[in-house]
Amino acid sequence: MNTPLRKVGVAMLVMVVLLLANATYIQVVKADDYRTDSRNTRVLYEEYARQRGQIVASTNGAVLAKVEPSNDKYKFKRTYVDGAMYAPVTGYYSINYGSAGLERAEDDILNGSDPRLFVRRLSDMVTGRDPRGGNVVLTIDPAVQKAAYDLMTQRGYTGSVVAMEPKTGRILAMVSTPSYDPNLLAAHTTKEQLTAWTASRDDPKNPMLNRAISETYPPGSTFKLVTASAALEAGMGPDTTVTNAPNVKLPGTQTTLENYGGAPCPGTTFKDALAHSCNVPFATFAGQLGKDKLTKAAQNFGIGQSDLTVPMRVAQSGLGPLDSQGALYQSGIGQRDVKLTPLQDCLLSATVANGGMAMKPQLVQSVLAPDLSTIENYSPAQLTGTAALSSANAAILRDMMVASEGFTGGGGKDGALQIASKTGTAEHGTDSKNTAPHAWYTGFAPSNDPQIAVSVIVESGGNRGLAATGGSVAAEIGRAAIKAKLGGG
Repeated sequence: MNTPLRKVGVAMLVMVVLLLANATYIQVVKADDYRTDSRNTRVLYEEYARQRGQIVASTNGAVLAKVEPSNDKYKFKRTYVDGAMYAPVTGYYSINYGSAGLERAEDDILNGSDPRLFVRRLSDMVTGRDPRGGNVVLTIDPAVQKAAYDLMTQRGYTGSVVAMEPKTGRILAMVSTPSYDPNLLAAHTTKEQLTAWTASRDDPKNPMLNRAISETYPPGSTFKLVTASAALEAGMGPDTTVTNAPNVKLPGTQTTLENYGGAPCPGTTFKDALAHSCNVPFATFAGQLGKDKLTKAAQNFGIGQSDLTVPMRVAQSGLGPLDSQGALYQSGIGQRDVKLTPLQDCLLSATVANGGMAMKPQLVQSVLAPDLSTIENYSPAQLTGTAALSSANAAILRDMMVASEGFTGGGGKDGALQIASKTGTAEHGTDSKNTAPHAWYTGFAPSNDPQIAVSVIVESGGNRGLAATGGSVAAEIGRAAIKAKLGGG
């Protein structure tokens, strides 16, 4: 063979090898990426030709997301019952915009592609039965969800409400307002979807943001539960004497930190300080405890976890660097760089209610096959494995929170329910003194046998502006959620 022919032969061999390599890359390495690409219309047609599974509330069996027959090329259409109320939980399932929330987190079960449904898929293929997805059963209590959502929307508040069962971590409510209607994104026409998507994305209040798990805020005085836990574990007691001074100078600065309204603390004991939410004693506690003890206490409540899912990913809460005594003082009252999600804030109360042990929050109770047989039940699990405080100290803090509730104003009080709570009024923004504060309320009930823990945040003062407090704005909503669970709401 002469040289030119040999070169041509080698070139052709190289091209064949390259073609084979490219085919292998596309069909093996990138196969799953192409299969799940939202632009792959074949996958879309296949998915919408299959009856997607339902999302159901476990408490009363209410269907939150279902499918209905469609008279177009997609065969089935996703529909949501009380779509805006449950949007932070269900998310959306859209032809053009993909999915979010549980629709994304549990997609393999809902669309029937989960490996645990392999036998079912094989049976469908053999028998010619129409393929169907599995079902997801949630821990949500519709009564609690509705009570919280209705009050938040009636008042026009921007914020979130989270409720959970302290002993198990089961999430009973996950509200984020303002919200959006996922039914509009599930429409089968591009124009309807685009209109809904654009309206939501252009809204400055960002209704598609799940504030319960995807946003962090300064927790204000609700964080005093962490500082109080660390102080109790360090040997202090409810009758430990504290200063009732109206203010304290931050170490190493000329800045003064003061109690609410600049008033002296009405009492001189640790219990008084929590009941009246006095800033000076808790700032001083944090400085005395030091960075390591305060950080460890926070970690045992779950603060700082970066891999928490419910099963949607939860934004990481944290304390910030705590790089000076001044920073410690401010952090001890939930300011400076301390940021928590509303879910994490709910965990503060839930952990105290559960005798000092934080439980892993869970939103999915079980997953079911299309024939409603159980694929998996989820069991309660500890969040950190280390108690945030001893059961004896948790009981002390519980009683201190009952006293705090007694001094907390706002609507919705019911003498038949003994609630343990803590409020917070959190400064934020570049000009915090002239910016309406966030209003917080976290608590649990009944205090002697906790069935529900709740956390409420109303952003930027709600309808009370600079005069807002946790008690005047957020407490009524938390109490309504508690009553919906325990009766009387």
